[in-house]
Amino acid sequence: MAGPAVSDRKRPYFSDMGTNRLEAFSDGVLAIIITIMVLELKVPHGTDWKDLAPLAPVFLSYILSFIYVGIYWNNHHHFMHVVDRVDGRILWANLHLLFWLSLIPFTTAWMGENHVGALPTAAYGFVLFMAAMAYLVLSLSVIRIQGKDSAIAKAVGKDVKGKISALMYVAAIILAFWVPALSWVLYALVALMWVIPDRRYERAFTEGH
Repeated sequence: MAGPAVSDRKRPYFSDMGTNRLEAFSDGVLAIIITIMVLELKVPHGTDWKDLAPLAPVFLSYILSFIYVGIYWNNHHHFMHVVDRVDGRILWANLHLLFWLSLIPFTTAWMGENHVGALPTAAYGFVLFMAAMAYLVLSLSVIRIQGKDSAIAKAVGKDVKGKISALMYVAAIILAFWVPALSWVLYALVALMWVIPDRRYERAFTEGH
């Protein structure tokens, strides 16, 4: 006797898709972002210490951006371990995050090459701000599918650190047109806030298992 028609067979619902492919794709994109940034570091033409001096702004911009990308990779990794399944909304939210992160090499190079000019410094902060907002959208998309009482919803909570970071980005963007050096200080302070992996997701993962 012939089996059931293909159209009659039970197919897995799209929201039951696992997170492995999403995380692997994200890891690949972040690796490419770091590669692009390091390629922007030009080799000096001389062999003395003084020949490295003009590269200092570019190198400092690279270090700061490397730390930021590392923070996003680390927290994204922990975040995905709490996510049980994904749907189309989450996939697009993740791509939205990767879009803003992919602009970091451009603004990093622009800021470094122009010795922390006003507009490049503000643009750098704008990209960081939008990446933070995209991460928030991703978190809300996951909470939507897993429920407001889920472990991840409790882990995100009021996200006080995220709100403080957003305010600091806005302040840095405004200050860039008057005192760009202060904007740099604020960008570095935000990175310092997040450089330690976000333990909220680790606790949520432990509680959920």
